[in-house]
Amino acid sequence: MRRARAPTLGIAVLGTGAAARMHAKHLTRWFPEIRRYVASRSGARAQELARAVRATAHFGSYEDALAHGDVEAVLVTTPPASHLQLTLRALRAGKHVIVEKPAFLRAADFDLVRRAAHHHGRGVLVAENYFYKPLLGRLRALVASGALGQIRFVQINAVKRQLVEGWRTDPASSGGGALFEGGVHWVSLMANLGLDLRDVRAHMPGSAPGFERSVVLVGDYAEGAVGVLSYSWEIPGALRGLRLSRIWGTAASVLFETNGLFVARTGRRPALWVPDPTDIAGYRAMLADFLGALREGRPARFTLEAARRDVALVERAYGAASDPPCSVPVIDEEMIA
Repeated sequence: MRRARAPTLGIAVLGTGAAARMHAKHLTRWFPEIRRYVASRSGARAQELARAVRATAHFGSYEDALAHGDVEAVLVTTPPASHLQLTLRALRAGKHVIVEKPAFLRAADFDLVRRAAHHHGRGVLVAENYFYKPLLGRLRALVASGALGQIRFVQINAVKRQLVEGWRTDPASSGGGALFEGGVHWVSLMANLGLDLRDVRAHMPGSAPGFERSVVLVGDYAEGAVGVLSYSWEIPGALRGLRLSRIWGTAASVLFETNGLFVARTGRRPALWVPDPTDIAGYRAMLADFLGALREGRPARFTLEAARRDVALVERAYGAASDPPCSVPVIDEEMIA
């Protein structure tokens, strides 16, 4: 008996930067049945990316993509400050939305988006690939099993040297500094271990909030554990970028390579786990979940509420230091209701 083919979707990637190229290439490689479109304010850049990923068509403006009848969903990959406006416009045009992380500048923005999505009967999905990493699934299972005992410390080492240029150097476009633009991924990982992360605060050595390139975030879990995230764009990594993180429990501990290359459990029954390297970053699992959610009309595993919580945690951490200089876009109420 032949299996029925999954219904196709038409997805327009809004933007042509690094994130747009990555997502478009992933769709081409893993989900070739998807009709792919590319849109940019530059027709030449849209055409170039469309050729590279064998897209069905390209558009020289976002408005043209939103008006096209064969585009059923958009993937927003522009700088964070533009996400809210583009998401609301797409919903008003009757499109589903996948939006890159960090999705919106403020936790309150998620409430506007939820309202608009409900009003227009469309879905909004946040592309948090860290939630779909095999690493997080393994850590969550170990915590839930009780094999580690009561968790006392969660320590994430995510320091590295990273070239930061373009809109990422402008807090008005990026929404903040290292903690918001990149560190939010690690905050999400810490908040999805199966423990309730609360009361976060940030320390930003050598810089002011909103411009920081290094940050230490300390958070208290409702279950009694303490979590520490060290995140940096300016510290050279050792061992070709390999970094070690750890979870300590009263019965055993877990040592893992921060990006998920391995997980080693200590204690009476030590064990070593190495994930399938073909999707170590979780993008294929994330896109498969998102496409299934859009086709079947169901929620994605990573919810809009979870994404809101992550931004709220970053807001709380920034607020403990001082408010970052984020720009707040003006919203047309007609796009919401």
